Amino acid sequence: MIDNFLRFVVANAGVLFQGLGVTAYVCLWAFLLAIVLGITACLVRLYVPGLRFLAIGYIEFCRATPILVQLLWVNYVWPDLFGFPSTVIGAGIVALALQSSGYLAETFRAGIEGLPRGQIEAGLSVGLSQPQIMRRLIAPQVLLVMAPSLINQLTVVVKSSTLVSVIAIPDLMYQALKIVNQWFEPVEILTSTAMIYFVAIFLISLSANRIADHFHRKFGVAQRL
Repeated sequence: MIDNFLRFVVANAGVLFQGLGVTAYVCLWAFLLAIVLGITACLVRLYVPGLRFLAIGYIEFCRATPILVQLLWVNYVWPDLFGFPSTVIGAGIVALALQSSGYLAETFRAGIEGLPRGQIEAGLSVGLSQPQIMRRLIAPQVLLVMAPSLINQLTVVVKSSTLVSVIAIPDLMYQALKIVNQWFEPVEILTSTAMIYFVAIFLISLSANRIADHFHRKFGVAQRL
């Protein structure tokens, strides 16, 4: 087993970590896009009555559609319908963002609706506009309270990204399967791949938790993740 590990894993470490870099790139941009789409859908649902039904339909569609279906749909259908995305990496980013944005929209909505109404009324009474209230009062508190859910959704994006290999994105999973198909030695390669994902997700959670704890202490929030 040691010989196989050295021959198939260590010898291909460069390829695997190159794939890990692609995974990190796709996940980072997918998560950032998901936050933007989620906040937009949430605000439309809460504050734009005329478009509320569209926001609800978008959220429910994103949450109810399997990620594999979304990947194939965005990659093969969107270019014909909308002319984009033009690359498989772009398709992977958009598909991952779509699904996560549905969950994040509900996360943000729960955070906003959970704030005491008196804070908004107090902001209005001192002359703050709605955008100022959102930026200075609501957004900081929502982000702090929703930090555990945001971290969890980020890890979900990383886990879901293992499926982007089906549309030929050269991520970590794609490279691992490519090596397996080349040498027909799945034990060492897939076990090592699983450990890489485990370490990556563990470090993401640890780092994000520490950052969130720092802001909790800074802004006087006692809740811990």
